[in-house]
Amino acid sequence: MTDLFKLYKIQPSDVAHIERSTNNIHHHDFEELIIGVKGKAAHFIDYKSALYTAPFVIFVAKGKVHRIQPITVNSDCDFWVIRFKSEFIPETTFNLYAAYHDNANIALQQNSCFDRLLTLCILMEGEMKQANPDLAVVKSLLSALFVMIESERKKQQPQTDSLLANQNTTFGTFLSILEENFRRAEGVAFYAEKLFMSSRNLNLICQNIMQQSVSEIIETRKLIEAKNLLMTTDRPIADIGYELGYSDKAHFSHTFKKKSGQTPSEFREEIKGLFS
Repeated sequence: MTDLFKLYKIQPSDVAHIERSTNNIHHHDFEELIIGVKGKAAHFIDYKSALYTAPFVIFVAKGKVHRIQPITVNSDCDFWVIRFKSEFIPETTFNLYAAYHDNANIALQQNSCFDRLLTLCILMEGEMKQANPDLAVVKSLLSALFVMIESERKKQQPQTDSLLANQNTTFGTFLSILEENFRRAEGVAFYAEKLFMSSRNLNLICQNIMQQSVSEIIETRKLIEAKNLLMTTDRPIADIGYELGYSDKAHFSHTFKKKSGQTPSEFREEIKGLFS
């Protein structure tokens, strides 16, 4: 996906098309949120399959292997599908990984909270249909949407497994510390010390939850912020790299290209092309 943000609906005619197409297990280079209003969804994720009846929400993090098959009920199906790049809401994305890594599918109640979620979707759709949509407005609405979903998730899914609860708490704390310090040139030992644990144990938790090492998560957070700054400012590339803890422009550019497949300059030019 080349767009920073995309929103569309799945309705009965789309279900028929998906059923006829090859719907293989796959993964994305973007984040995806699906809000089921009517119908059902057969979802394979985290190597498990389950069937969900609307209303529900499904969050599929970037890189997650999954497959979703929408199903009509009484000839009707209505899903909102929201796709966005990690850098679109960088301050929120990593918190989503912590909250949803083992709870991608959440059943909801047909209540006022769910109605407000739909209102936010309608507002985002209306903004995106403008001749010159204001992505700052969409970003605020999307952030509000996740706040409401997270509030409902906490009410419905109290943690029962003490080991998993402790790992989730530790991982969430790690992400909070990372959010305050990712611009610094700090490694695994710094974060492990802040959490009063060994680097090995912190790596084990991160591998269990994200299938990434601590170092990979740190670099991913830096990359998301680098893309955000390249997209929203005209600051020199060397300055952006220095702000994110890289000693020189060459090191920053090499790391950026290794993780994203483009140099910072190429990424910035591509983004300018999308907005021009």
